[in-house]
Amino acid sequence: MDLLAHLEAYVAVAEEASFSRAADRLYVAQPVLSRRIKTLEQRLGGELFDRSRRQITSTDFGVLLLPYAKDVLSRVDRLRKVATAARTSAPQTLGVPPDSDPTALARAIRAGAQRGVTIRVQELSAEQRASLLSDGSLAFALLRVPPETATHQVPLGLASAVAMSGSSDSRPMHLESLRPRRGAGNVSSPAILLTSEDQVGFAAERFDKAIARAGLPPARVRRVAATATAVAETLAGHAVLLCTNPFARRHDLAWTPLADAALHRGYEFAVGSRVSNHEDSVLDWLEPLVADAIGAVGRPSDKPAAAGRGSNAPAPQIRLTAR
Repeated sequence: MDLLAHLEAYVAVAEEASFSRAADRLYVAQPVLSRRIKTLEQRLGGELFDRSRRQITSTDFGVLLLPYAKDVLSRVDRLRKVATAARTSAPQTLGVPPDSDPTALARAIRAGAQRGVTIRVQELSAEQRASLLSDGSLAFALLRVPPETATHQVPLGLASAVAMSGSSDSRPMHLESLRPRRGAGNVSSPAILLTSEDQVGFAAERFDKAIARAGLPPARVRRVAATATAVAETLAGHAVLLCTNPFARRHDLAWTPLADAALHRGYEFAVGSRVSNHEDSVLDWLEPLVADAIGAVGRPSDKPAAAGRGSNAPAPQIRLTAR
């Protein structure tokens, strides 16, 4: 027995003095409302309404219980409002890549504050974002996926302290061009640094295969844990860094895009399992701002729908298992 639904029927009939008007008010069929009243009368042990007359009137028993029924419904309504306020005011943690643009993330935080939503940003590796989203620790997260199936594509390139020979911001480069030139002697070639964001399973595997196809030795690629260390080595001229164009520009590095689009980053904006349907609307304004923070290209209308529960995309846990 749904006590609240039965009490709502009781109060509606008492106030409307009509079963049909009460049914319209509650948007239920009249037979359903009549059954609820009958069930409630059986549970309470007495008739609530006098049905012998043309107009429905409350019995003495019904008049006695009506204030208590209204009080219960009023308390439940206040409870719902408090719960809604607490849910919307609780911080919503967003998992982002470590190299996201702080200025763009600040815009996302301010946009949330203007809408009464507290956005808490947490920089995490790709594996951590997937794991914490799955266990409910994150409300939203950018998940790494292959760029050809991604909602948001982020071009990658090689950054260096000075412009690389024969490179151009507008002309993509092939990894084959990094092979030492004939007659270069014993001059060592700079290492290619990969940060944690590009060390996730499929992405690292693709890059290793591309290096092999380009005829470069595997030792040429070096994986680093700290982004700051990678930037420092690149600025010192000891290495080149696989990164996005906005990230390179923020650190005054020359950047050349990679020609192989399969090596670029792909992201999917995913919603945690504990986020309510009401909070899914946050995606409408939050996702574009976060896409800007990672340097995504293209128009949202050209891309698949985000992976919220309102789309046909599988739930985050299912997508993670599939990958």
